[in-house]
This record gives sequence, structure tokens and C-alpha cells, in this order.
Amino acid sequence: MSKSEIDAVTAEFFGAFDNVGGKAADVARIRRLVIPGGVIVMTGPQFTVYTVDEFIEPRQRLLSEGRLVEFSEWETSERTEIEGDIAARFGAYRKSGTLDGEPFEGGGTKTIQFVRTPDGWRIAAFSWYDTP
Repeated sequence: MSKSEIDAVTAEFFGAFDNVGGKAADVARIRRLVIPGGVIVMTGPQFTVYTVDEFIEPRQRLLSEGRLVEFSEWETSERTEIEGDIAARFGAYRKSGTLDGEPFEGGGTKTIQFVRTPDGWRIAAFSWYDTP
């Protein structure tokens, strides 16, 4: 049962950014999916470590003010290891949308660390790497 719960949290995480068809992205749901004090890391040349709020705020603006439209990202493969009340997931993903009027596609790898809390599985940390 734990794997299906982790799959559901992961799907909800990816869905938080979706604004396809004019629907409003719900990036704020990340606060519900990530434990207080969770760490978010973007790797690569713009290496950045975020708090949950630092991560959410600019993405909420980008997805709600019309600069990034028809955006979605989705997991294309994953492997998840669960040991007791901790789990780690590595997943490849793809994304597409229109940024400032220009269509784009991309992808990369995300790693997500999960912990089982009294409220179910939550994200303790996640990091990503976008492939060029």
C-alpha cells in the first residue's frame, strides 16, 4: 500500500504546476505535500536551494500571470525504494508549455525523499536536474 500512496503524492506534486486548458495551477498545494522545513534544490548552472515558500512564490506568479501557459509536466519512469518510514524515488520527467509566447519542451530527472508522517507520506526533500 505504501508504494501506491507515494505514487499518489508524486502525481499530485506534478499536477500542482498544470495550467493546461486555462485551468489555474495549484502550486500552493506543495505546502501540503512537503513537510515544514522541507528542502528543494535545483541543480545545474543555476544551483539554488529553496525553502517551500521561496520555491512556490515565483512559480505561482509565472503560472498565474499569463507568461507560462498550457504547461504540464509528468513522470515518464521511476524507481522507488521504501524502507520502513522512509522512501526515495528517482524519476525521469517531461514538460511542455508556452513561455512568453514561445512553445517549449524539456525534461530531466527528479529525486524525491519521502517520510511517513501521522498524516501519511509527505515529501521531505526534492531535487531536480533538467537535461539540456
